[in-house]
Amino acid sequence: MPAEPGRVDGLRLALTTFTTLPVRAGRIDRAVAGRAMALAPLVGAGLGAALAGVLLLLAPFVPPLVAAGVTVGCAALGTRGLHLDGLADTVDALGSYRRGSAALEIMKKPDVGPFGVVALVVVLLLQAATLAELAGRSRPAALAAVVAATAAGRLAVGLACRRGVPAARPDGLGALVAGTVGPVPLVLGTAAVALAAAPAVPGRPWQGPLVVLAALAVAAGLLRHAVRRFGGVTGDVLGAGVETVTTLVYLGLVLSA
Repeated sequence: MPAEPGRVDGLRLALTTFTTLPVRAGRIDRAVAGRAMALAPLVGAGLGAALAGVLLLLAPFVPPLVAAGVTVGCAALGTRGLHLDGLADTVDALGSYRRGSAALEIMKKPDVGPFGVVALVVVLLLQAATLAELAGRSRPAALAAVVAATAAGRLAVGLACRRGVPAARPDGLGALVAGTVGPVPLVLGTAAVALAAAPAVPGRPWQGPLVVLAALAVAAGLLRHAVRRFGGVTGDVLGAGVETVTTLVYLGLVLSA
């Protein structure tokens, strides 16, 4: 049976939103956007598998930190750096202590302020350091860790786009996707990502899922704070969630060993 056109359009939108794959976009509306955000963890898992391949391919030939740095660079290239840009803009706006439209204006500026720079440096350093540690582990554990962390970061997008969370602006990506994801995709996505994280800590399969749930809980708290400050979600807030959760899962899995 052929796939429904809406589902195909949703997958296309997910691929073009979360990767640089040259996929032709189909119909774009709120229904399609909701499917795309629900499929984000699946796209993240595929991206994570590719990144794990880079890390494990380089690990035998170069120092672990070099392999990790290249992998972090590939992650940025594979997503156009959009999530990192969203992280920097969101942290700059939060660091300004402004609210509503004043904070949103800061997010729209093309430059990066000191808060954003520090956030980028910390996140990239933590990702590189944790990937360097994962490079020295068994291949199945490292693969599971990178796939789970990358998928969990995209699951944070679905969490931010769940029903009841408003958009901060009447236009832009936030307005298109806010409130489009129902509870069933979130529950299924969380279960799938938690299960994927189980092999990341050999001998203690419960720790990987616990790390994923803890990272998502932190993301939920940060999301509530962002909604209070900005009045809702924006594309930048979604990007900040991706990088925050991905980094927290990496860190949690490394410290769980």
